[in-house]
This record gives sequence, C-alpha cells and structure tokens, in this order.
Amino acid sequence: MKTLQNPWRGKGLPEQPDLAAGTVSEDAEKAGALYGKCPKAQPTPLQDLPAFASRFGVGALAVKDERRRMGLGSFKALGAAYAIAKQADRKVRSGAATSYETALTGTTFVCASAGNHGMSLAAGAPLFGAEAVVFVSETVPDAFAVRLAQKGARVVRAGATYEDSMAEAGRQAAEHGWQLLPDSTWPGMTEPGRDVMEGYLVMGTEIAQQISSPPTHIFLQAGVGGLAAACAVSARATWGQDVALIVVEPDKAPALLASIEAGKPVTAPGPASVMGRLDCKEPSHLALKYLAREADHFVTISDAEAEETVALLAKEGLATTPSGAAGLAALHHAGDLRDAVGLGPDARVLCYLSEGPEDG
Repeated sequence: MKTLQNPWRGKGLPEQPDLAAGTVSEDAEKAGALYGKCPKAQPTPLQDLPAFASRFGVGALAVKDERRRMGLGSFKALGAAYAIAKQADRKVRSGAATSYETALTGTTFVCASAGNHGMSLAAGAPLFGAEAVVFVSETVPDAFAVRLAQKGARVVRAGATYEDSMAEAGRQAAEHGWQLLPDSTWPGMTEPGRDVMEGYLVMGTEIAQQISSPPTHIFLQAGVGGLAAACAVSARATWGQDVALIVVEPDKAPALLASIEAGKPVTAPGPASVMGRLDCKEPSHLALKYLAREADHFVTISDAEAEETVALLAKEGLATTPSGAAGLAALHHAGDLRDAVGLGPDARVLCYLSEGPEDG
C-alpha cells in the first residue's frame, strides 16, 4: 500500500490552464427531490458490521450497501440515469415537453463504460424516450455487453482500453450529433459529469439519516473520482472537518494520487487491474479539484489485497467485486496507514460496498 498525506488539504490545487474550470455540485436537496420522483427510489441499507470492526482493529464499522440500488446493482444507478432525468425535468418544467416519457424523444445519449455507468445510461435513456449507445473496450466481458443490450442499449466495441473506447465515443457523438454523457469531467466537458456526480449525493443524505454515530474515518474508492468526490461533499456537509477522508485507488491506476503528487491532472499509465470499475488512468477534473482540497490521504491497494477482502466478505454473505470492496480492502490492509490517520480501537469507520458481484 502506498500512502500519501494530501499536501493540498484545505487550499486545493493552484489554478492552471489545463485544469477544467468549475466545481462539483453540493446541492443534495435538488438531487433528493428529483430522485424521489422515481418509482424505484428506495434507500439502500447502512449495515453495522461489529465482527469486521473487531477483525480490522477499529471500534465500529458501518457499510453503505449499494448492491441493489434501483435493481441495477450499483451506486451508479444514481448517476447517468439521474443526469438524463434532470434534462427531462427541465424540458417538462419549461413547457418544451408535455410528459416525462417523451421529453427526450429524438435524443441519443452515448458513453464509454467499463461497467455500471453504462448500465445506468442504458436503463435511464428509454424512460424518457431517448436512445442509448454504450462503447466498451475489448477487455469488457461479453456477459456485460449482453446485459447492456438487454436494457435496450446499442453496444459498440472500440479499442483495447477504457480510454480508447472513450475517445471513440466522443468521436462518434460529434459525427452523429449524439449527446456525450461521461461520468468524468475535463476542460470543455464538465456539465454532464457534474450532473452525474450530483446524483450520487443521494447516498450521503441517506447515510446522515441512517447512521447512529458520526464516523471518524471514511474510506472512499475511486476510479475517475466521482463517487469519492460526491461522498466527500456529503461528509463535509454533515460532519464538517472532523472526519478523515481516505481516497483509495488500485496501485495499477493511481490517477488521483499521481495527480495530487504532481499538483495537476496527469495520466497514470499501468497494466490492467482486477478492479475494473476503478481502472481509470485519468482523473475527473472537478472531482480532483474537490478532493485535493478536502481529502486527507490518498492510498493505493493491490489486486491481491482487493481479492483477499472480496473472499473474506463473501464468507459472510457480502458478495461483491474487487472494485466494490476497495475501500474495505484498504481498511483491511491498512498497515502503516493506521498510525498516519489514527485508526485504532476508538475509530468509527464508514465504507461503501459500491456494487454487487459480476453475476448479480
């Protein structure tokens, strides 16, 4: 495990030409109001796991279980589908559309996905009369491509990596007049990804109502950083500066940690990780900016550490993937991080079980 104490804590990255302008959304009330209109809008559980707390050497462990969110198996059900619903809501409110079901007829949404973002887009688009096209790389399993197609999306394979499929999604979106809806942000492309992250704020609102005692430490797994940034927004809004925020990435894809070290967004090349949902080599700029100001530590974990934790959780009926368990894996294998962040028998830790198993 590599551990980095955030040198930008409290001040954030310096302004620079290659860093996207703008900020993440902190409007949890808007997110909750729109989410509440969905027939499948139900809170996911917050589980207390005293046996794991004891095993991991902390006083208490609460886990936000996103494995059944809206029947899509992941927190990302709150993302692309929310961003699409937000567009439909604007049209209905303005009078440009007469119903939600047809508000976005004629619109095609497109994204690249290594997993659940594509499922959220595929499920969300047809609810409002739109179509969905999802680009996946050669490494994405056929079973996932089938699941996307079953939701009504057109699936296009493009390139050897997620970054390759993203580039092709952008190219074809421009060529065909489709609307690109990424779960990341970069210069010139911030609003869609900002809306996606806004949807994730729903989790934090639920946790604030469910948790019995304020956490002292929160472990946040990160790919491009959207989940981590939204959960950090919620944590700071609810508990202020007293809670320690630890961002967790695969050691083969430390996009945020490497960018924090460099003081600017960088690409962190490396081999593929079994944490496929987190195997992102470039950070979301708005997420990076927020986490640079608010996160306390950035850490990386190995594939083996993630897989070991998945196996341990499965024995207790908590089936997930290496990506879904990454925050818990960092707690499980905290090592020297314990002293750095004050993890001990009095610590109250919050983690996220962000997705169900691949076959779930």
